[in-house]
Amino acid sequence: MTKRFWNLFKVSPVVVAATFFIANSALAAEVNEQVTNVAQLSEAQESNSMSQVTSVSQFSDVQPTDWAFQALQSLVERYGCIAGYPNSTYRGNRALTRYEFAAGLNACLDRVNELIATATADLVSKQDLATLQRLQEEFSAELATLRGRVDALEARTSELEANQFSTTTKLVGEAIFAASDVFGDNRAVPAGAPAQDLDSNTTFSDRVRLNLFSSFTGKDQLQIRLNAGNIVSNAGVSGTNMTRLGFDGVTGTGNSVVIDKINYAFAFSKAVRVKVDASGGELYENVNTFNPDFASSARGALSRYGRFSPIYRQGQGGAGLTVTFNPNGPISLTGAYLARTANDPTVNNGLLNGDNAIFGQLSFQPSKAFNIGLTYARTYQGDTVVNNLFQGTGSTFANNPFGANTRTESNNYGVEGTFQISSKLAISGWGGYTTIDARTGVNAGRDADVWYWAGALALRDFGGEGNVLGVIFGQPPRVTGGSIKEVNDLDTDTSYHLEGLYKYKVSNNIQVTPGVLVIFNPEHNDANDTEYVGTLRTTFTF
Repeated sequence: MTKRFWNLFKVSPVVVAATFFIANSALAAEVNEQVTNVAQLSEAQESNSMSQVTSVSQFSDVQPTDWAFQALQSLVERYGCIAGYPNSTYRGNRALTRYEFAAGLNACLDRVNELIATATADLVSKQDLATLQRLQEEFSAELATLRGRVDALEARTSELEANQFSTTTKLVGEAIFAASDVFGDNRAVPAGAPAQDLDSNTTFSDRVRLNLFSSFTGKDQLQIRLNAGNIVSNAGVSGTNMTRLGFDGVTGTGNSVVIDKINYAFAFSKAVRVKVDASGGELYENVNTFNPDFASSARGALSRYGRFSPIYRQGQGGAGLTVTFNPNGPISLTGAYLARTANDPTVNNGLLNGDNAIFGQLSFQPSKAFNIGLTYARTYQGDTVVNNLFQGTGSTFANNPFGANTRTESNNYGVEGTFQISSKLAISGWGGYTTIDARTGVNAGRDADVWYWAGALALRDFGGEGNVLGVIFGQPPRVTGGSIKEVNDLDTDTSYHLEGLYKYKVSNNIQVTPGVLVIFNPEHNDANDTEYVGTLRTTFTF
């Protein structure tokens, strides 16, 4: 047959569904399976002399040599009834199942009816009408079954449309079940402090997130996220934030449901992407963090520090604006502003006067194999809270070098990169340098220098498709210099972060990740014992 044999159905929903059958759809397969089952049953019954098949043709395919096949070929060539397989050709060297043939016949019937209805009946010959009538009689059972199944499908589709949640909104859910424990002889303490026993209990906890994604133009997205969980930070028993998990909360929410994120992203033009965060803004969700295998809290690294560079935590949880130029190009530029006290109208707060971060990143992505980013952030934190410059990563001294009630400004510089050696092996890493200045308080005028770095190795499809074996090693944020070191003898040694994990893909919607985190010299103090965190995380997505 010619490639015109498969000219797409143009008249009714029944015809559209018929195309579905011809393309070997699930619905066609189901009907054919039923016919096959009936045939097998009938053969068994015949062999047992229980009954007899009255018409062998009802179980046979339509061969290219059959009169019906050739008759339909002639009709299709004259009237252009149906379109074919994805390569626009009809596989004329194979037989059609009777249901595939009935679908093609149904299309030609609809096409002829269309010609008659539009006063172009003179295009249809009496001989063709007679052929159609004979074919319709021969395949009446298949046509009836086909139309009945399509009618049922249309009814179910209409019911779904009538009862769907929204025509513009999609619900995406995620649930984490996690068992974890911290091990070690003593908990981390500041240099010179007496040792304390590390007394930790095994925990089992959860976190659930429901995301409502809405699109109004097809090129925009409104996100509203509901969050609930009871995962508590283990820093209270380990004595250091270096042991924190990537999906924990500081105190947990007791599984109370809160709306923790609202934002709207849209394409200002083909070359400009804009995202407005009204609540819960995170730089690491707005830009490339160059750690694709481990960035996610639910499906990435188990630890907080192992997910990505701390520079992306600046301004965490704020409101503001992120603009990316040429987001899909080999070179892109991102500028962002986030303010954590944007909704607070009191003195020294608000959108412009409170805690804020100004962020910029230049990304070079010449290929999938090699990506590099140059990042800068200027962060301001007020004097009404204890500063947390690296948002729970690194030592206590690095996060709050000047004490409470100190207004600080910091300049953060970072470089990040990803190198995919092959589709199965990827290396990523980051390094960062931060200068911090105290503007108020007892240490006003003093400064601090902080360094950090890490590297990650990902072996993809290790032990099975979709699985990832990962190793992460690095040094969390540490105060290495500055005038504050003259009055505080802290961070005198170096802590090292070592993490091993295995992401096992149970299915497209379930991932199980066992792993262990090892912190050497916690709090950058070699007098502290090594601490271990064993974790088993199970992630469900729906």
